[in-house]
Amino acid sequence: MSTLTIFTPTYNRAHLLRRVYESLVTQTSQDFEWLVIDDGSTDFTRSLVEGFMREGRIAVSYVHKENGGLYTGYNEAYSRITSELCVCIDSDDFMPDDAVEIIIRTWRERGGEEYAGLIGLDFRLDTMEPIGGRFPDSMKDCYFLDLYTRRIHRGDSKVVTRTDLMRSVAPQIGFEGEKYFNPVYMLLQVCDTRKLIVVNECLCIVDYQTGGDSMSEGIFRQYLDSPRSFAKQRLLEMTLRRSTFLNNLRSAIHYVSSCIIAGDRDWLRKSPRKVMTLVAAPAGWLLIKYIRRKASQC
Repeated sequence: MSTLTIFTPTYNRAHLLRRVYESLVTQTSQDFEWLVIDDGSTDFTRSLVEGFMREGRIAVSYVHKENGGLYTGYNEAYSRITSELCVCIDSDDFMPDDAVEIIIRTWRERGGEEYAGLIGLDFRLDTMEPIGGRFPDSMKDCYFLDLYTRRIHRGDSKVVTRTDLMRSVAPQIGFEGEKYFNPVYMLLQVCDTRKLIVVNECLCIVDYQTGGDSMSEGIFRQYLDSPRSFAKQRLLEMTLRRSTFLNNLRSAIHYVSSCIIAGDRDWLRKSPRKVMTLVAAPAGWLLIKYIRRKASQC
């Protein structure tokens, strides 16, 4: 059994998958498996991946499922992965040649029960610079939420997690008709009580695609399309042990706006921080206007 599973949820990205594949074929360590989760693609994804499997250059598995959104791809992956570690590499991204070697060596040297996994850097393809800069040189481990709430690192990063921990919080339960439920929901649960080992090296090269879920111009439409999902994530954030006062307030504002968009009149009763949520309500109403204006411009 391999130590690491690299999984790639994909939807109509056949034109990009070969780049992911070639980056895995050239890895300096082959102690991994590649799991492709096809979220109902209508292009030639199936035939392409089946071709990779016939080549036999790396271990490849393929699963086709009904289209349900990114988080359902994660759910499918966690239900199937049996390796010790796992990491998601999106279909529009790829790995540098030594990424798997770095991950496995670091985990064997420093990993343990007290850690949820490890975290490394995402580099932009166009600049080959780390997104948001590097981690502080003195930082050996960290809590995931601290990176953002305490302004330690503001850019994207690549998290490799223990499979047993992710399986313990999966599946992520969403809402009918809502596909934009960020799978970070599961990561936040796992990483609230366990640290990540910091790896100040590139583990993933990111090539942002126009119209992709990660593009900032699409997030406002997602707020409107999946309000109950966003509200559920904000509820979670307000209960996290590592969350700060300012993060709780921000979450409360977003929670109110998402509940109102969803038509949920019971938002105050459901909140774990009722006083803060009540104070945040006016800002939540204003946020709705801002979201709708921005969404109309997309």
